[in-house]
Amino acid sequence: MEEAAAVRGAALEAVGDVEPDRLRERIRERLEDGSMAPGVLTVLSARAVTAGGSADAGSVDADAVADRGAGVQLIYEGLRLTRSLSRDPPWERDGALAGERDEERTDGGAPGGSPADADQRTDGGDVAVTDGVAAGPTATADADAADMDILVADVMVARGFYLLARTEAAGEAVAVVRSFGGDQTRRRTTGDDRLGANLEADVFELAAVAGTTAAGGSVTEDLRRHVGTLGHTDGRLPLAESLFSDGTAAALAERI
Repeated sequence: MEEAAAVRGAALEAVGDVEPDRLRERIRERLEDGSMAPGVLTVLSARAVTAGGSADAGSVDADAVADRGAGVQLIYEGLRLTRSLSRDPPWERDGALAGERDEERTDGGAPGGSPADADQRTDGGDVAVTDGVAAGPTATADADAADMDILVADVMVARGFYLLARTEAAGEAVAVVRSFGGDQTRRRTTGDDRLGANLEADVFELAAVAGTTAAGGSVTEDLRRHVGTLGHTDGRLPLAESLFSDGTAAALAERI
């Protein structure tokens, strides 16, 4: 799907100067493996404005739209990773704490060590976690990896904001992050995991705003409801190729 390739390329370019190399590579891995649906929806929303013949629609700069899509994508990936860490905080696992205590008794030093090999499963495709009860060294390695993941998430969200900062979608991006923070707080206090699913719907609305305004249009409430429904999925967000079709832009145009 050419839209996915364009968004991924723009996102990779946006993080191309991130240092150190290890941090940049972790970001690249997430962008190459994840669904580009949020970014692609941004592009399709811009296309919908021109397809619908809006009187306010202007010429669309494909590179500028791809940059907006990259901004949406980076914010989503950063928040998605944060959500996974929040659901299963490696620092709170008993094994991690035990591992730290063992190391302190052994050499008096700070906790650390290289990651141990272990069979892994994934939390909705987001973060790898070990099967079974975590042993000390393995759990400590998980905590170390999670420290890096925090940096990865922070950088992605920051770069996403940078790409959207001077656009009409800047305020919507701030609202998404605030809503996400509130949902995570309520989820942890109430135990209602359904609140975590609001992220995709909110990001899809952000994509619609970023895309329509790029083409000189504006997002309608009907369009917000429609893309929000598309964003409510069970489990991991499907690939853009599975979620959208050649007729998606036309369907969005009917709601503008």
